[in-house]
Amino acid sequence: MGIYGALSTAVTGLRAQSFALENISGNIANSQTTGFKRVDTDFLDMIPDQPTKIQTAGSVLAQSQSTNTQQGDVKSVSNSTYMAVNGSGFFVVEPVIGQTDGASVFSGANYYTRRGDFDINKNGYLVNGSGYYLKGLPIDPTTGNISSSLPQVIRISNSFLPAAATTRVNYQLNLPQLPQNGQYQESKTLGSEIFKPQDFTTIADDTAATAPGASALTGDPSTNIATAGDSIIVKVGAAAPVTINFTGSGGTSGTNIDLTATTTVGAVLTALQAAIPGTTFSLVGGKITAAATGAPPVNSLQITDNTTGATTGLGFTNGTFAPSLSQTAQLAARAPTIKAQDSDSFINETISGGAITVYASNGAPANLQLRWAKIASSDVGGVDRWNLFYLADGSATGSATAWKNVGTDYTFGSDGALNPPITETDLTGVTVDGVSLSNIKLNFGAGGITQFNDPNGSAGVTARSQNGYPAGQYTSVAINDSGRVVVSYDNGQTVEMAQVVTADFNAANELKRMDGGIFAATADSGEPILNNTGGVIGSSLESSNTDISEEFTKLIVTQQAYAAGTKIVSTADQMLQQALNMIR
Repeated sequence: MGIYGALSTAVTGLRAQSFALENISGNIANSQTTGFKRVDTDFLDMIPDQPTKIQTAGSVLAQSQSTNTQQGDVKSVSNSTYMAVNGSGFFVVEPVIGQTDGASVFSGANYYTRRGDFDINKNGYLVNGSGYYLKGLPIDPTTGNISSSLPQVIRISNSFLPAAATTRVNYQLNLPQLPQNGQYQESKTLGSEIFKPQDFTTIADDTAATAPGASALTGDPSTNIATAGDSIIVKVGAAAPVTINFTGSGGTSGTNIDLTATTTVGAVLTALQAAIPGTTFSLVGGKITAAATGAPPVNSLQITDNTTGATTGLGFTNGTFAPSLSQTAQLAARAPTIKAQDSDSFINETISGGAITVYASNGAPANLQLRWAKIASSDVGGVDRWNLFYLADGSATGSATAWKNVGTDYTFGSDGALNPPITETDLTGVTVDGVSLSNIKLNFGAGGITQFNDPNGSAGVTARSQNGYPAGQYTSVAINDSGRVVVSYDNGQTVEMAQVVTADFNAANELKRMDGGIFAATADSGEPILNNTGGVIGSSLESSNTDISEEFTKLIVTQQAYAAGTKIVSTADQMLQQALNMIR
């Protein structure tokens, strides 16, 4: 080889350094290019096939070395559709090859890029600065799950979001052990807080009209409770009044009671009962008691007592006594509805459970107001039990229904928990202020309704939400850190439309580089491995991975190497000249 070999080798060195200089120049030129991957230069020595004793250093071959796997700096930006790949991987994109009737026609081939500056174009596609269209997996808007495994070009629709009817209300609260409603505030006595269904619906009385009198014993002298000349007038229901006269002679007959013949209290009570139809006179708990008979008890009892006797007289309070409802019957009764004319009384006997706006299928809103009524209490010998009502018609008047009972008893144990447990209540055929809401499920969850002491005596709502909404107009789109393309509407709703996928390669540095930061798969890179678990950073961009200071360092080294190569060429030239001069 000799001098000519040295000259040839020097030329390969110059060519290699020129190649390196070209890569350095390109790297520096693209130091501000989004997602750019610098190209380093790798030198390969070329050794002639000679015996080892006469082998030379050989020439050099320069080749590109990709840095596709080295991430550039990630910077935050204000554009919500910009994103950066977090770690390895590439966005999957596709170019447009033409238009048909105004619609974009795509090539059908996948390409890959780290350039994430995607913007919405006029047709709703996400296009990056290189003009490539982002691809992803479609999402079922109903379930929020990915509905296909084949990446598709993502297109955002700016149409209205249809209204969704409320079907579920998540509702949790604590009810006070002692509800301090208006009724309780009036008397401050235990039991006054109990809701009385008889105030709002017709409930048959189960306790006869009863009038208590003086204390006495059966064998006491009759003159203790009456004196000759006394009288008592008793009226039962609509019957004519009966006047009983007490005498001192003539015997006991009809409405006359002879105290000389009827000598004991017990005998007087028997005579009174015989003389006044529809009554009983007896001793109850050591007291003279008059009661109207009949089942069911409907008759009132009116008494005018003019007796004196030697001690107390019969002891009745003058007035009218009506049949009544026993506490047992009251606690067993329910008020299914509340009339508008009774709303004030109803509010006085209940406490507020809050309100929430719900929606019909056409998006019409309705204010669902809730009130709780304590219908039984352990403080007055029962159990802690509540009913829940909702306002069906706030504009109702007169006898029209204003409030409705949801039809469920909520019973609490001594530990403040529901017993039996209730996790949900179904409201069927709900209509609020004329808005038909169909069926709504009140979802409490496990332990969502409790009854603990509250010093204010009011309900404490801890959770209140619902799943309905009115129709919404498109406002914006964003890509979150999970890679979900999320569309926002002016009704406050967000809908995930697509999942951005990234592609990994076993040999990413073997991808073929194309214009605009685009890469194409090759036989050496392997097939793409798609990842749909996110791996992106929203509202961010990846900068070029070019380091200017490093490139300047390489530039100095390249310049010196090139200069050294030229020195070899000039030296070889001088040696050739000297060799040629020997034959002159």
